[in-house]
Amino acid sequence: MPIRVGCLGGGQLGRMLALAGYPLGLRFTFLDPGEDSSAGQVAQQLVGDYDDPLLLQRLGETSDLVTFEFESVPEASATLLEARGPVFPPPIALRVGQDRVLEKQLFARLGIASASYAVVGGAEDLPGAWTAVASASRLKSRRLGYDGHGQFRVTEPRELERGWAEIGGVAAILEQEVPFDRELSIIGVRSGEGDTTFYPLTENHHLDAVLRCSLAPAPDSAGLQGQAELICARLMDALDYRGVLAVELFQVGEELLANEIAPRVHNSGHWTQDGAVTSQFESHLRAGLGWPMGSTQALGKSVMINVLGRLPDPAGLLAIPGVHLHLYGKAERPGRKLGHLNVVGDDGSQVTSSALEAATLMGVKLPTPRYGDSFWPN
Repeated sequence: MPIRVGCLGGGQLGRMLALAGYPLGLRFTFLDPGEDSSAGQVAQQLVGDYDDPLLLQRLGETSDLVTFEFESVPEASATLLEARGPVFPPPIALRVGQDRVLEKQLFARLGIASASYAVVGGAEDLPGAWTAVASASRLKSRRLGYDGHGQFRVTEPRELERGWAEIGGVAAILEQEVPFDRELSIIGVRSGEGDTTFYPLTENHHLDAVLRCSLAPAPDSAGLQGQAELICARLMDALDYRGVLAVELFQVGEELLANEIAPRVHNSGHWTQDGAVTSQFESHLRAGLGWPMGSTQALGKSVMINVLGRLPDPAGLLAIPGVHLHLYGKAERPGRKLGHLNVVGDDGSQVTSSALEAATLMGVKLPTPRYGDSFWPN
């Protein structure tokens, strides 16, 4: 009988988990409030709230194990399901991933460097927080911010009250703005027995706090890979983790600072679908099932470009050498993630050229190649 995987959340990450699991003989059921969710288009879906007790019971009864595809699902729902059967990653990872203060405290306890911050429980804490941080900062809601939501840049004290109103007057942190050289991410995989493996570091480029493209393996990152793996391994061990964990990082000189964790498959790992021996989605499922972990080795050089707001012309993109297109079955809406494409190949100049051509066709701006005609050194 096929193994049945339940999933809290039915977005594009769930969709890609299912598509990675079908060749392995797995079956999927998703719980999501949206009637036309991305995952629901390719698998069975229970339509309703994440904390609906009857639907959670049905999900648990029809699943051999359960995962989640984003960190905004209620920790209580994952904990309830865990009482009935295996849940991965562990619900404690949700608790930490949903709360910036708990996240920062975990970094500090494990000796992982991160930006300075001050806790803001209410408006009365704003002046003291500014005194503690005393530099350009970002006021960030303590819980459930993503893609730049719940954030406000503060450069002087008089902006604090406006920022507080902008983020909704909720509990927050005031975090020092780091003058980083670039943004990187490491994606690790951990089995239930504690075995770990890691994908190559990825370089990420954002605009308006939304990821636009990723380069993998990150150029000139060989000297940083071990440092990033140590950070990720410490976090996974501390959480007794099972599955894929993404850690967003700032590079400052030769030091890496931890920014955030994502206890799930991650946008910056989408390149692995076409550019690695085993995709992050398959790796997540293998780890959850206790199956042997696949190779995380890169197959060449990859550029991932997010498709935002407007659907592209598939025929035009697929005519470009090395392009692989992944659409999520979503309707167009300004700023919405509708899909992504991966450009993969052995020759850095050719991959760069194809990526720039695809970006031009979609009206997307990519970073300037740093090595003449290539993102990577020859």
